[in-house]
Amino acid sequence: MLSKKCKYAIHALVYMAKEPNEKFLIKDIAVACHIPKKFLEAILLELKRSGILGSKQGKNGGYFLRRKPKEVNLAEVVRLFDGAIAAIPCATYKYYEPCDECEDEETCAIRFAFLEVRNATVEMLKKDTLDKLVKREVKLTAEKMR
Repeated sequence: MLSKKCKYAIHALVYMAKEPNEKFLIKDIAVACHIPKKFLEAILLELKRSGILGSKQGKNGGYFLRRKPKEVNLAEVVRLFDGAIAAIPCATYKYYEPCDECEDEETCAIRFAFLEVRNATVEMLKKDTLDKLVKREVKLTAEKMR
């Protein structure tokens, strides 16, 4: 399950990806995405530290996307805010830990089942970029209006 912080980060990024060449004020993102301002500040700082966002101070300042929306995928954002994507620690890629109850990891059918789930999930999340999410939202909104 995604944390609230991760969901808010995705909402903010999708909002910004709709106008990828603009700079955004925290208060505007907070209002548009229904995110508490203080919480959003911390999220945007993490996104900035990771290189997804940049910021400029002063007049005409704000946060902006440092990369194109098609270059930012959900796997990257989920890992940034929630860590491992796998359901069990021995099936993670970047956050591997052996399971305490496992006698032989090389023959553990449970581990291999969850490795397959993790691999499929990561591939799906990598394919879903900010660009795709914006396009999907536009399409779904248009369908709803019919």
